[in-house]
Amino acid sequence: MGLLGLLRRKPFERVGFELYTASVAAARAPSLFGTIGVPDTLEGRFDAIALHVALLVHRLRHDPDPRGRDLAQAVFDAMFADMDLNLREMGVGDMSIGRRVKTMWEAFHGRARAYEEAMGAAGMAESAPLEAALARNIWRGEPPEGAPALLAARARRIAAALSAREIGDLAAGRLDLLEFQT
Repeated sequence: MGLLGLLRRKPFERVGFELYTASVAAARAPSLFGTIGVPDTLEGRFDAIALHVALLVHRLRHDPDPRGRDLAQAVFDAMFADMDLNLREMGVGDMSIGRRVKTMWEAFHGRARAYEEAMGAAGMAESAPLEAALARNIWRGEPPEGAPALLAARARRIAAALSAREIGDLAAGRLDLLEFQT
């Protein structure tokens, strides 16, 4: 491989950022913080992004097309490059960036696993396991009345729409999740 191999861009890097950006746009929907009651804090915003990215990564990882796994990795890489950049912009010192990004990485993986298990265990029709996972992660166990049900319904709609998406569209970076703002 040599030195030139290290300098070569990853084939899905640009698309990964495009898909990640679409997930972030959906995670910033005002209805999440207003109607649904996701906390409008750094942690709440991270949790909203983590939910949307987890749904997308799940969809990509489970596609039989070999591009799916590469796209999932590119979205994950884009997310944590963005988290690193955001921490730096917030003035977090260089010495603690790695530790904070690792903590965020672990939090993301825990949430993604919990959402995947909740949606897979009961199927898309059953909402209670997903509502419990969302209440635990988004609101730390104290959600507003009805909020987990609203967010679980949104997550299920997004997951269904992602499942219906052709891998070719996703590999081209075509994704708009803003239709799920309610």
